[in-house]
Amino acid sequence: MTHELPPLPYEKDALEPHISANTLSFHHGKHHQAYVTNLNNLLKDHPLANASLEEVILQSAGKPGMMGIFNNAAQVWNHTFYWHCMKPNGGGMPSDSLTAKLEEAFGSFEKFCEEFKQASVTQFGSGWAWLVADKDGKLKILKTGNADLPMAHNCVALLTCDVWEHAYYLDYQNRRPDYVDTFLKHLINWDFVESQLA
Repeated sequence: MTHELPPLPYEKDALEPHISANTLSFHHGKHHQAYVTNLNNLLKDHPLANASLEEVILQSAGKPGMMGIFNNAAQVWNHTFYWHCMKPNGGGMPSDSLTAKLEEAFGSFEKFCEEFKQASVTQFGSGWAWLVADKDGKLKILKTGNADLPMAHNCVALLTCDVWEHAYYLDYQNRRPDYVDTFLKHLINWDFVESQLA
């Protein structure tokens, strides 16, 4: 099985002015593509050559000899998921039912935003902030370093914010908090989050 770069779910300029076409051009067309290319090269003649992306991730997670495969496979998955977490004219409030679930888990929608931003901003170096459902269905915020992702920790990903510098540096330079604020207020695709919960 050859893994392919999935297309963006919108045009490259669709998230402007919050994320520029220039950023998406590099982030999707160069970074995401490089993970796909590397993964295909690493899987040539490998026992996992015909496995699905999720199987590759789960079979390679935590295995020192398969770190390169895990990192590239997880980054292919993470980026594909991240693109769907955003939409033009996103942000705002989720549906009443999802808002109720967030209030139950975090106390209020505002508190969820605060905790999600805190996780995003305090992730040291490269990584991801996530809203996840754990194995009992409880909503939690998780942060992971580098390529690590919720499925390697028995959690279901609902939402992610990419805090690797290449996700925001062309538009925000070193202002990660501003990027995360913008993500929360103007970019989140709540319909997608809800579809993951279902």
